[in-house]
Amino acid sequence: MYTTPSRIRTTVCSLAVATLLGTATAPAAVAALNTAQIIASAVSQNCISWRVSGICYWLFCTPFGCKVRTSVKVTHFIPQAVVSTYVAPGGNPWQEMAFVSQTAGGLESAVTRGLSGVSAGGANPADMKNPGQRKSAVRFKYADAIGHPATSLIGGSIPGYSCDTAATPLMPYFLSTLDSAAWRTGVPESLYPEALVPGQREIGSQAAANMWGNIYPRSGFISQTDDDKASAVVAQRVADIITRAGQPHVYQVLRGNRHDGYWPPGEVTENTGTRNHKWQRLAPHMTQS
Repeated sequence: MYTTPSRIRTTVCSLAVATLLGTATAPAAVAALNTAQIIASAVSQNCISWRVSGICYWLFCTPFGCKVRTSVKVTHFIPQAVVSTYVAPGGNPWQEMAFVSQTAGGLESAVTRGLSGVSAGGANPADMKNPGQRKSAVRFKYADAIGHPATSLIGGSIPGYSCDTAATPLMPYFLSTLDSAAWRTGVPESLYPEALVPGQREIGSQAAANMWGNIYPRSGFISQTDDDKASAVVAQRVADIITRAGQPHVYQVLRGNRHDGYWPPGEVTENTGTRNHKWQRLAPHMTQS
């Protein structure tokens, strides 16, 4: 990123994704979090992880000759999306955004009724039972990805020493109620090699006995007895979708455009630690990093 002809400062950034793991069991469920709390949660050095990561050398040429100039390279995370997962239509635990999924629910009902002849609904009766009474490990989750309300506050806040954000605050990047056909059927991704070949695109590892779930097919259904793990896998699926172009889903791409001095992260990929993204849990128990 160029600032003035005499001095160049460059920044590089990564994606931070906040997640709401909702446990709503009814459309009118009490919200767990509001926008002010989400903004406050992002203003933390543990979350942003700002640091000076290097020095860049630039060859600056004019008709009178060339000079080598240096600039500081900084790296940090920006909160760009809030991913919510929940079990009932309109059950987004983010108070101000719950109406978004409720509004889109009418379209989902029409699509679902056309596909199966039944009304839309989610979850699994097993979710409403005590763990010892559950009969099935298969769960269904609704999911939303909304632009983080603090993304503009942090992104680009210090010109030359902070990254611009690729996200728009409060912008819906993914609503599972609008992606009902693919989200409920898993078509065509159920036929992809990633979904058919064991060991491909998995969170955790079967060999290491810490398997959480498969990324593919990227639908709302998941086989997992632990509800928190099921929600986390579905949230990862949503991040996987929105950071890639040309996917067979209804969504908006959330990805920055590279240019001189600005290197945004690539696609979100599981099992990579914090190489280009990290999660901050907002609910049911908020973390500070």
